[in-house]
Amino acid sequence: MTTQASRDHALQGVLFVAAAVACFAALDTTTKLVTTAVPLAMAVWFRYTFQAVATAAVLLPRRGLSLLHTRHPWLQLLRGVLLLVSSVLGFLALKFTPVGEFTAIIMLTPLVVTMLAATSLNERVSPLRWLLVFGGFCGALIVIRPGREMFDWSGVLPLVLVGVLSAFQFLTGRLARLEDPGTTHFITGLVGGLACSVVLPFVWASLSPSLWFALLLMGVFGSVGHLLLIFGYTRAPVATLTPFLYLQVVFATLGGWVVLDHVPDAWALIGILTISLCGAGGTWLSSRERRREAAPESRYMPPEAEGI
Repeated sequence: MTTQASRDHALQGVLFVAAAVACFAALDTTTKLVTTAVPLAMAVWFRYTFQAVATAAVLLPRRGLSLLHTRHPWLQLLRGVLLLVSSVLGFLALKFTPVGEFTAIIMLTPLVVTMLAATSLNERVSPLRWLLVFGGFCGALIVIRPGREMFDWSGVLPLVLVGVLSAFQFLTGRLARLEDPGTTHFITGLVGGLACSVVLPFVWASLSPSLWFALLLMGVFGSVGHLLLIFGYTRAPVATLTPFLYLQVVFATLGGWVVLDHVPDAWALIGILTISLCGAGGTWLSSRERRREAAPESRYMPPEAEGI
């Protein structure tokens, strides 16, 4: 591939990733609107059912029942449960946390995955990367500000969500080496949809057409976002694209301002900027260290942008 062609592919990858994280920010903004009027279990059920139906519609005609074939059913089940728990926590957190601040805290996930890699995979982590992890958590504390007068413990929910998402990402990395990604994506949606279906009769509520449209938008934003992310990673290396995932924080802050009329205060903006800089710096430093050591680019899946 020529240098110009390589640059063109990299630019296409960046544009796809930017569009993907814009979709995820729109998903989180729409979710915050929906959670004020739709029962939690009903909203989560729609999110996963849409994913399962959309994936089946695309892959079943080509793959048939082989789409359901997995050699590691318990790991697939655990991945589905982890993502379901993360969605419930995310929906709850968005009830109480502004979209921009919520997204910034969620972007701590790649830094936590760095810690998991160091402790579970014995991966070498330089002192500077540890310093960036510490800086990211300081940024989260600035956003949450547990000592402030109006502090509510619901503000800790995003941090709990980061822990669950980190375990989910870690397991995703293992399954990525063992299973077909289409099968994994379908089973994850199926697990969440079936689990929520158990409680759905007890929480079902009549919704207005506008709320059904908002739920549909959630499904579209989530599915299209993940599809665009895949397109991006097929055109450029992870190290090139990962820093652009932090554009999601910018889009989410804009969404909270335009749609919800919320502008972060000065301290929240400092915390958001701290998290973004430490996260982007950590991913850049990690990729540079791996190239220097001539090791595989990553032992786990690239830190995905997060849209619950």
